[in-house]
Formats: sequence, C-alpha cells, structure tokens
Amino acid sequence: MSVEAALLLPVALALIALLVQPACVLYTRSVMAATAGELARLTTTSRGSEEELRAYALRRLAAVPDVSIFHAGGPRAWEVSCEGPGDEGRVSVSIEGRVRPLPLFGALVAALGTVDGGEVVVRVEVSCALSAEWLEGSYEEWIGMWG
Repeated sequence: MSVEAALLLPVALALIALLVQPACVLYTRSVMAATAGELARLTTTSRGSEEELRAYALRRLAAVPDVSIFHAGGPRAWEVSCEGPGDEGRVSVSIEGRVRPLPLFGALVAALGTVDGGEVVVRVEVSCALSAEWLEGSYEEWIGMWG
C-alpha cells in the first residue's frame, strides 16, 4: 500500500459521508412532506378522530428507516398534529421528527433544521383549503343550481 492510497482512502470515505448524510435527511423530509399532504387531504374529507389520523400518518412514516441518521427515537418520537377545518375552511398539519447526524457532520446537517440536544429537528407544515379559491358561492347555492 502506498502513501497516496493511505491518504486517498480516508478522504474518499469523508466525501461519501458528506453526500450520504444530507441525502438521508432530505429523504426523511420528503417522506414527511408527502405524509403531511396526504394527511391534510384526509383531514378535509374525513371525520375520523385525531388518533385515527395519527395512526394513518405513522403508517406512512414507517417508510423512514428506524436508524438515527434517518430518524431518531422510533415511531413514538414522531409529533403529528392536525387542526381544522376551521371557520375559514382551512386545514393545518404539522409533522416533526428528529435526526441524529453523523458525529463529524453535525454542523453541516444543522443548517437543514434546528439543533436540540445534538439532534436536528426536522419539521414539515402543510396548510390547505377545503375548496378551491376560484370557487364562488356557498354549498347551498351549488345544490340549488343543480336542482
């Protein structure tokens, strides 16, 4: 083994780790965003209890591996909240999880979220309306129009 190979191997492994850690966090965030969108649509159309909505979200969030660089704390560590529909017809969903970054790359991953006790807090929020903004009139007017 030459001196160049002894120097090149740790540098190559550090570069791979630099690419893998943000990819893991972004994968977790994309699954969370998709789950929040589905949960917002479900909240607007269903009248299920908050526990049923949380169970639905946890089934979707099971796609995130239970490894600390993807998600720390297991399935019970997810914080899921659904609000609405309110008087103005909007629904809000937020999902929060935590990621424990690789030791050398904590500062780099911290740029993607809030750091709390060595873990990065990843949070996704989705808000949507019950009906499209271009839709005019009330529900009763639409029923009256169709007979």
